[in-house]
Amino acid sequence: MKKSGVIILVILFVMGLCGSLFAADALETIKKKGVMVAGVKDSTPGFGFIDEKTREIVGYDVDFVKAIAKKLGVKLELKPVTSASRMPQLMEGNIDIAAATMTKTAERAKQIDFSNTYFFTGQKFLVKKATVKSIADLDGKRIGTAKGSTSEQNAKKALPKATILSFDDYPQAFLALQQGKVFAVTTDESILANILGKAPNKEQFEIPDIQISDEPYGLGIRKGEKNFLDFVNKTLVEMEKSGEAKKIFDKWFGPGSTTPLKRGSFKITDGK
Repeated sequence: MKKSGVIILVILFVMGLCGSLFAADALETIKKKGVMVAGVKDSTPGFGFIDEKTREIVGYDVDFVKAIAKKLGVKLELKPVTSASRMPQLMEGNIDIAAATMTKTAERAKQIDFSNTYFFTGQKFLVKKATVKSIADLDGKRIGTAKGSTSEQNAKKALPKATILSFDDYPQAFLALQQGKVFAVTTDESILANILGKAPNKEQFEIPDIQISDEPYGLGIRKGEKNFLDFVNKTLVEMEKSGEAKKIFDKWFGPGSTTPLKRGSFKITDGK
Protein backbone atom coordinates (compact mmCIF):
# COMPACT_ATOMS: atom_id res chain seq x y z
CA MET A 1 0.00 0.00 0.00
CA LYS A 2 2.86 2.34 0.88
CA LYS A 3 4.55 1.65 -2.45
CA SER A 4 1.31 2.34 -4.32
CA GLY A 5 0.91 5.60 -2.43
CA VAL A 6 4.40 6.74 -3.43
CA ILE A 7 3.72 5.91 -7.09
CA ILE A 8 0.49 7.91 -7.02
CA LEU A 9 2.29 10.91 -5.51
CA VAL A 10 4.98 10.72 -8.20
CA ILE A 11 2.34 10.58 -10.94
CA LEU A 12 0.50 13.57 -9.47
CA PHE A 13 3.77 15.50 -9.22
CA VAL A 14 4.64 14.82 -12.87
CA MET A 15 1.13 15.77 -13.97
CA GLY A 16 1.35 18.98 -11.99
CA LEU A 17 4.77 19.75 -13.50
CA CYS A 18 3.46 19.18 -17.03
CA GLY A 19 0.49 21.39 -16.26
CA SER A 20 2.77 24.17 -15.06
CA LEU A 21 4.90 23.94 -18.16
CA PHE A 22 1.84 24.07 -20.40
CA ALA A 23 0.53 27.03 -18.43
CA ALA A 24 3.77 28.97 -18.94
CA ASP A 25 3.21 32.56 -20.04
CA ALA A 26 2.30 32.41 -23.74
CA LEU A 27 3.67 35.86 -24.53
CA GLU A 28 7.14 35.02 -23.19
CA THR A 29 7.07 31.57 -24.77
CA ILE A 30 6.32 33.04 -28.21
CA LYS A 31 9.08 35.62 -27.81
CA LYS A 32 11.62 32.97 -26.79
CA LYS A 33 10.86 30.60 -29.66
CA GLY A 34 10.70 33.54 -32.09
CA VAL A 35 7.56 32.26 -33.82
CA MET A 36 3.85 32.92 -33.39
CA VAL A 37 1.63 30.14 -34.78
CA ALA A 38 -1.72 31.45 -36.00
CA GLY A 39 -4.68 29.30 -36.92
CA VAL A 40 -6.36 30.77 -40.01
CA LYS A 41 -8.82 29.52 -42.58
CA ASP A 42 -7.58 28.73 -46.08
CA SER A 43 -10.90 28.50 -47.92
CA THR A 44 -12.86 31.56 -46.76
CA PRO A 45 -12.65 34.32 -49.39
CA GLY A 46 -11.71 37.72 -48.02
CA PHE A 47 -10.52 36.44 -44.64
CA GLY A 48 -8.24 33.46 -45.26
CA PHE A 49 -7.76 31.74 -48.61
CA ILE A 50 -5.08 30.45 -51.00
CA ASP A 51 -3.77 33.07 -53.42
CA GLU A 52 -3.79 31.50 -56.89
CA LYS A 53 -0.50 33.14 -57.88
CA THR A 54 1.63 32.80 -54.76
CA ARG A 55 -0.11 29.67 -53.35
CA GLU A 56 0.10 31.32 -49.93
CA ILE A 57 -2.72 31.96 -47.48
CA VAL A 58 -3.82 35.60 -47.63
CA GLY A 59 -6.73 37.66 -46.35
CA TYR A 60 -8.06 40.06 -43.74
CA ASP A 61 -7.43 37.72 -40.80
CA VAL A 62 -3.93 36.95 -42.08
CA ASP A 63 -2.99 40.62 -42.28
CA PHE A 64 -4.06 41.16 -38.67
CA VAL A 65 -1.93 38.33 -37.28
CA LYS A 66 0.96 39.52 -39.48
CA ALA A 67 0.74 42.90 -37.79
CA ILE A 68 0.67 41.31 -34.32
CA ALA A 69 3.68 39.10 -35.10
CA LYS A 70 5.57 42.10 -36.44
CA LYS A 71 4.81 44.07 -33.28
CA LEU A 72 6.09 41.11 -31.23
CA GLY A 73 9.23 40.93 -33.34
CA VAL A 74 8.73 37.27 -34.23
CA LYS A 75 8.11 35.23 -37.36
CA LEU A 76 4.57 34.20 -38.28
CA GLU A 77 3.61 30.62 -38.99
CA LEU A 78 0.16 30.04 -40.48
CA LYS A 79 -1.70 26.83 -39.75
CA PRO A 80 -4.97 26.07 -41.62
CA VAL A 81 -8.00 25.48 -39.39
CA THR A 82 -11.73 25.05 -39.94
CA SER A 83 -14.71 26.33 -37.98
CA ALA A 84 -14.86 22.99 -36.18
CA SER A 85 -11.12 22.62 -35.47
CA ARG A 86 -10.04 26.16 -34.55
CA MET A 87 -10.98 26.03 -30.84
CA PRO A 88 -9.64 22.50 -30.21
CA GLN A 89 -6.38 23.42 -31.96
CA LEU A 90 -6.06 26.48 -29.73
CA MET A 91 -6.93 24.73 -26.47
CA GLU A 92 -4.56 21.85 -27.22
CA GLY A 93 -1.68 24.27 -27.75
CA ASN A 94 -1.19 23.54 -31.47
CA ILE A 95 -1.68 27.23 -32.30
CA ASP A 96 -1.00 30.38 -30.27
CA ILE A 97 -3.84 32.47 -31.65
CA ALA A 98 -6.94 31.82 -33.76
CA ALA A 99 -7.80 34.35 -36.46
CA ALA A 100 -10.57 32.50 -38.25
CA THR A 101 -13.79 34.51 -38.60
CA MET A 102 -14.74 33.48 -35.06
CA THR A 103 -17.80 35.09 -33.52
CA LYS A 104 -17.52 36.01 -29.86
CA THR A 105 -20.14 34.17 -27.81
CA ALA A 106 -20.68 33.63 -24.09
CA GLU A 107 -20.53 29.87 -24.58
CA ARG A 108 -17.17 29.98 -26.39
CA ALA A 109 -15.82 32.46 -23.83
CA LYS A 110 -16.14 29.72 -21.21
CA GLN A 111 -13.43 27.77 -23.04
CA ILE A 112 -11.18 30.44 -24.57
CA ASP A 113 -10.53 34.18 -24.25
CA PHE A 114 -11.34 36.68 -26.98
CA SER A 115 -9.60 39.84 -28.09
CA ASN A 116 -11.42 43.09 -28.74
CA THR A 117 -13.81 42.90 -31.68
CA TYR A 118 -11.83 43.48 -34.89
CA PHE A 119 -14.62 42.86 -37.42
CA PHE A 120 -18.39 43.15 -37.21
CA THR A 121 -20.94 41.64 -39.55
CA GLY A 122 -24.32 39.87 -39.49
CA GLN A 123 -25.62 36.47 -40.58
CA LYS A 124 -27.58 36.41 -43.83
CA PHE A 125 -28.37 34.05 -46.71
CA LEU A 126 -27.09 33.46 -50.23
CA VAL A 127 -29.83 32.23 -52.58
CA LYS A 128 -30.80 32.01 -56.23
CA LYS A 129 -32.30 35.29 -57.43
CA ALA A 130 -35.98 35.97 -56.87
CA THR A 131 -36.52 32.93 -54.63
CA VAL A 132 -36.60 34.58 -51.21
CA LYS A 133 -38.53 37.64 -50.04
CA SER A 134 -38.85 36.88 -46.32
CA ILE A 135 -37.51 34.54 -43.65
CA ALA A 136 -40.65 32.41 -44.10
CA ASP A 137 -39.46 31.47 -47.61
CA LEU A 138 -36.46 29.70 -46.05
CA ASP A 139 -38.16 27.65 -43.36
CA GLY A 140 -38.73 24.03 -44.29
CA LYS A 141 -35.92 24.19 -46.87
CA ARG A 142 -32.44 22.61 -46.98
CA ILE A 143 -29.91 25.20 -45.80
CA GLY A 144 -26.15 24.77 -46.13
CA THR A 145 -23.52 26.14 -43.75
CA ALA A 146 -20.20 25.14 -42.08
CA LYS A 147 -19.65 22.61 -39.30
CA GLY A 148 -18.89 24.00 -35.87
CA SER A 149 -19.98 27.56 -36.73
CA THR A 150 -22.38 29.92 -34.98
CA SER A 151 -24.13 30.08 -38.35
CA GLU A 152 -25.10 26.46 -37.89
CA GLN A 153 -26.59 27.14 -34.45
CA ASN A 154 -28.32 30.39 -35.44
CA ALA A 155 -29.95 28.81 -38.50
CA LYS A 156 -31.41 25.99 -36.39
CA LYS A 157 -32.95 28.53 -34.00
CA ALA A 158 -34.26 30.90 -36.67
CA LEU A 159 -35.54 28.14 -38.99
CA PRO A 160 -36.85 25.30 -36.80
CA LYS A 161 -38.53 23.53 -39.73
CA ALA A 162 -35.51 23.74 -42.04
CA THR A 163 -32.96 20.98 -42.61
CA ILE A 164 -29.51 22.34 -41.82
CA LEU A 165 -26.75 20.61 -43.77
CA SER A 166 -23.22 21.22 -42.49
CA PHE A 167 -20.16 21.21 -44.77
CA ASP A 168 -16.43 21.42 -44.03
CA ASP A 169 -16.31 24.96 -45.42
CA TYR A 170 -18.49 27.58 -47.11
CA PRO A 171 -17.25 27.06 -50.70
CA GLN A 172 -18.48 23.46 -50.42
CA ALA A 173 -21.85 24.73 -49.22
CA PHE A 174 -22.01 27.17 -52.14
CA LEU A 175 -21.21 24.34 -54.57
CA ALA A 176 -24.18 22.46 -53.12
CA LEU A 177 -26.33 25.54 -53.78
CA GLN A 178 -25.14 25.71 -57.38
CA GLN A 179 -25.95 22.03 -57.81
CA GLY A 180 -29.41 22.45 -56.33
CA LYS A 181 -28.65 20.27 -53.30
CA VAL A 182 -29.51 23.10 -50.88
CA PHE A 183 -31.94 25.99 -51.21
CA ALA A 184 -29.66 28.53 -49.54
CA VAL A 185 -26.28 29.01 -47.85
CA THR A 186 -26.12 30.91 -44.59
CA THR A 187 -23.23 32.55 -42.77
CA ASP A 188 -21.90 36.05 -42.16
CA GLU A 189 -22.71 38.57 -44.87
CA SER A 190 -19.03 39.46 -45.35
CA ILE A 191 -18.19 35.82 -46.17
CA LEU A 192 -21.21 35.42 -48.45
CA ALA A 193 -20.31 38.62 -50.30
CA ASN A 194 -16.79 37.37 -50.96
CA ILE A 195 -18.02 33.98 -52.16
CA LEU A 196 -20.51 35.68 -54.48
CA GLY A 197 -17.91 38.17 -55.69
CA LYS A 198 -15.67 35.37 -56.93
CA ALA A 199 -18.43 33.22 -58.45
CA PRO A 200 -18.33 32.97 -62.28
CA ASN A 201 -22.15 32.93 -62.41
CA LYS A 202 -22.71 35.60 -59.75
CA GLU A 203 -25.62 37.18 -61.64
CA GLN A 204 -27.73 34.11 -60.81
CA PHE A 205 -27.50 34.64 -57.04
CA GLU A 206 -28.19 37.31 -54.44
CA ILE A 207 -28.06 38.07 -50.71
CA PRO A 208 -31.53 39.19 -49.57
CA ASP A 209 -31.75 41.80 -46.82
CA ILE A 210 -32.65 39.21 -44.18
CA GLN A 211 -30.40 39.13 -41.10
CA ILE A 212 -30.82 36.68 -38.21
CA SER A 213 -27.92 37.67 -35.94
CA ASP A 214 -25.07 40.07 -35.19
CA GLU A 215 -21.58 38.55 -35.58
CA PRO A 216 -18.68 40.31 -33.79
CA TYR A 217 -15.35 38.62 -34.58
CA GLY A 218 -12.61 38.21 -31.98
CA LEU A 219 -9.13 36.70 -32.08
CA GLY A 220 -9.01 33.54 -29.95
CA ILE A 221 -6.45 33.22 -27.14
CA ARG A 222 -6.00 30.31 -24.73
CA LYS A 223 -7.90 30.77 -21.48
CA GLY A 224 -6.00 32.65 -18.80
CA GLU A 225 -3.20 34.03 -21.02
CA LYS A 226 -3.73 37.59 -19.77
CA ASN A 227 -0.34 38.99 -20.81
CA PHE A 228 -0.70 37.78 -24.39
CA LEU A 229 -4.33 38.91 -24.54
CA ASP A 230 -3.41 42.38 -23.24
CA PHE A 231 -0.62 42.63 -25.83
CA VAL A 232 -3.00 41.62 -28.65
CA ASN A 233 -5.66 44.12 -27.54
CA LYS A 234 -3.11 46.91 -27.20
CA THR A 235 -1.86 46.16 -30.72
CA LEU A 236 -5.41 46.19 -32.13
CA VAL A 237 -6.11 49.58 -30.55
CA GLU A 238 -2.85 50.97 -31.93
CA MET A 239 -3.76 49.63 -35.38
CA GLU A 240 -7.10 51.42 -35.17
CA LYS A 241 -5.55 54.71 -34.07
CA SER A 242 -2.81 54.61 -36.71
CA GLY A 243 -5.23 53.80 -39.53
CA GLU A 244 -3.63 50.41 -40.21
CA ALA A 245 -6.88 48.57 -39.35
CA LYS A 246 -8.84 50.67 -41.83
CA LYS A 247 -6.15 50.14 -44.44
CA ILE A 248 -6.50 46.35 -44.06
CA PHE A 249 -10.29 46.64 -44.25
CA ASP A 250 -10.12 48.74 -47.42
CA LYS A 251 -7.67 46.28 -48.97
CA TRP A 252 -10.11 43.37 -48.69
CA PHE A 253 -13.53 45.03 -48.49
CA GLY A 254 -13.08 48.61 -49.69
CA PRO A 255 -14.15 50.23 -52.99
CA GLY A 256 -11.27 48.63 -54.88
CA SER A 257 -12.09 45.09 -53.76
CA THR A 258 -14.28 42.55 -55.54
CA THR A 259 -16.80 42.73 -52.68
CA PRO A 260 -17.04 46.28 -51.30
CA LEU A 261 -18.66 46.50 -47.85
CA LYS A 262 -19.46 49.46 -45.63
CA ARG A 263 -17.21 49.79 -42.60
CA GLY A 264 -19.53 52.49 -41.32
CA SER A 265 -18.89 53.69 -37.79
CA PHE A 266 -17.44 50.36 -36.68
CA LYS A 267 -14.21 50.63 -34.76
CA ILE A 268 -12.11 48.04 -32.97
CA THR A 269 -13.81 47.67 -29.60
CA ASP A 270 -14.19 45.39 -26.61
CA GLY A 271 -17.95 45.59 -27.06
CA LYS A 272 -18.56 47.48 -23.80
